[in-house]
Amino acid sequence: MEVGRRSAMEYSNTKVGKPLKMKVKFVDDEKDVVKASDALPLPLYITNAVFFALFFSVVYFLLTSWREKIRTNTPLHIINLSEIVAILAFVASFIYLLGFFGIDFVQSLILQPSNDIWAADDDEEEIILKEDARKVPCGQALDFSITKMAPIASPEPAPKVAPKVFEEKAMIETPPPTEEDEGIIKAVVAGTIPSYSLETKLGDCKRAASIRREALQRVTGKSLEGLPLEGFDYESILGQCCEMPVGYITIPVGIAGPLMLNGREFSVPMATTEGCLVASTNRGCKAINLSGGASSVLLKDGMTRAPVVRFNSAKRAAELKFFMEDPENYETISMVFNKSSRFGRLQTVKCAVAGKNLYMRFTCSTGDAMGMNMVSKGVQNVLDFLQNDFPDMDVIGISGNYCSDKKPAAVNWIEGRGKSVVCEAVIKGDIVSKVLKTNVAALVELNMLKNLTGSAIAGALGGFNAHASNIVSAVYLATGQDPAQNIESSHCITMMEAINDGKDLHVSVTMPSIEVGTVGGGTQLASQSACLNLLGVKGANREAPGTNARQLASVVAGSVLAGELSLMSAIAAGQLVKSHMKYNRSNKDVTAVASA
Repeated sequence: MEVGRRSAMEYSNTKVGKPLKMKVKFVDDEKDVVKASDALPLPLYITNAVFFALFFSVVYFLLTSWREKIRTNTPLHIINLSEIVAILAFVASFIYLLGFFGIDFVQSLILQPSNDIWAADDDEEEIILKEDARKVPCGQALDFSITKMAPIASPEPAPKVAPKVFEEKAMIETPPPTEEDEGIIKAVVAGTIPSYSLETKLGDCKRAASIRREALQRVTGKSLEGLPLEGFDYESILGQCCEMPVGYITIPVGIAGPLMLNGREFSVPMATTEGCLVASTNRGCKAINLSGGASSVLLKDGMTRAPVVRFNSAKRAAELKFFMEDPENYETISMVFNKSSRFGRLQTVKCAVAGKNLYMRFTCSTGDAMGMNMVSKGVQNVLDFLQNDFPDMDVIGISGNYCSDKKPAAVNWIEGRGKSVVCEAVIKGDIVSKVLKTNVAALVELNMLKNLTGSAIAGALGGFNAHASNIVSAVYLATGQDPAQNIESSHCITMMEAINDGKDLHVSVTMPSIEVGTVGGGTQLASQSACLNLLGVKGANREAPGTNARQLASVVAGSVLAGELSLMSAIAAGQLVKSHMKYNRSNKDVTAVASA
């Protein structure tokens, strides 16, 4: 396998200004390692042939000689000169052949992992998953210290020194695997060690990721050069964020703002690879700030889960529907539901019948967590309780898609899911012309024909906006939210109206299903936690549970308002293509990059 065994010469010609390449050099590189066979006077294959012939010749001679002694009753310990020479030749050829062919075999027996530790057992998967969820720190802590460099004395002006130091930065060298790791890598490649069990077996998350990465390269024959491995706390994702890691990706984070929202200023972190997005949102924030800021109102706060159950008849399904929606039963059902969490509190249950199947949409508050796990545990408690009075109820699934999670659905657009927020601002006419480079009448007309009429013609579901998902995705990635929930969280209708005799612009966004949290999942990762801290909503609010998550939802809505305002202005002024040509196109020679 050629992956991971390239000569260091392939990487030694790195030029200044090009992406830094990893220099990988293994001890089994045939070009660099001095071989023992180089000391032989004859080619290796001739030497092997000579010793093979010598070995079998002396064995044949000695066996023939000893058979003759046995036939003539001659003692075997009496040997002549020819037999002494034959014995010496036998010993010499045996030692050579053992050294050439036997050492690797013996070492493989000695160094191979114990079968008791590394035996691949498919039945262990559940146990391994439970072990991986342990709270005990896994492996040694990563060293994030940065070596301080002494200042470089130079008579040249200071501006010339800094780039020189940067350009001469040494290449990062990835060391080859140790003998022990090499054996584990080979076992993973061979399938005798499950890749998913490395963290549990090794007790070192960083080492497990490194071994899995090298095994993947050898199996696929594809290099992962460019995907970072170092500098990440792999312990922090164990059992909650990502399984079987082999590295991590880097996404640049830009800051839009400050955004003046409800009398407070927020610097909004946005993780994106789309040029112009942060700059455009920042311009919208500027227009909002110069006009006195925006205000937001939380309309509803409740996460949902909707199991599907089946009966033998539609009548029985309807009976359970009436039971669940009867106000007299609400207190009992809520007590059963609320046992699952300190923060999860049942709000409503809405039922829908389809034949003999019943869908029950539970809605509950979830504190500062996004709350999917919380509401699921409460629903499971209620289902177990209902089995007593409805023993013929067959639970098909704890999620029946009536929730509805990670899918565009009218039920979220109408009923809401997560946080329902409306955010508005009044943009002064002079700000529209000076900052946004357009006018109020043009914006109002464009919004009606594009966001409202155009979306209706397209049959949009919750998509009556210009690009709400752009801002939602960027903020979600930066703050550790579930990116897949961008689907329903981007449900948004943007409204624009001329006020004050057409001089000023009233703009608003209504978003019925923003699904965010400030605890759990990716919010606890270092980078995402830092972005939450920047917004002042890191972790749980101890004094008023749920306040941080609701504040984050308001910031998302306010950021969408800024993004909508700026993009619509760019379209109205005919600047969209020009701005994207300036900020969203690379000046690099694509053909040169592809051939590098």
